[in-house]
Amino acid sequence: MSEAWVFVCATSQLLPGERTVAWDGDTPILVVNYDGDYYALEDKCSHEDFELSAGNYDGDEATVECVLHGAKFDVRDGRPLCAPAYEPVVRFPVKVEDGGVWTRDDRG
Repeated sequence: MSEAWVFVCATSQLLPGERTVAWDGDTPILVVNYDGDYYALEDKCSHEDFELSAGNYDGDEATVECVLHGAKFDVRDGRPLCAPAYEPVVRFPVKVEDGGVWTRDDRG
């Protein structure tokens, strides 16, 4: 768990429909801009330990798809939208401050 916020990028570097990956220690965090709002999920499919960032992010539908087996997740809350995933992806807080996007792994 991290108490400190991790700088992701400037808001101007993550436009609507785009994504990036930040790191909080050993935790990769997928950060997306969906329609001007920022969301952060652990960059790991809940079905199989594989990077969600390698898959397709649909900026119109707010979904990310794992390329390994096709599981889709809602980026706003991490919930699975289809098999083979049945567990949500861990969601992390995001804040926008001083023109930057910040996140952190806040698990206890």
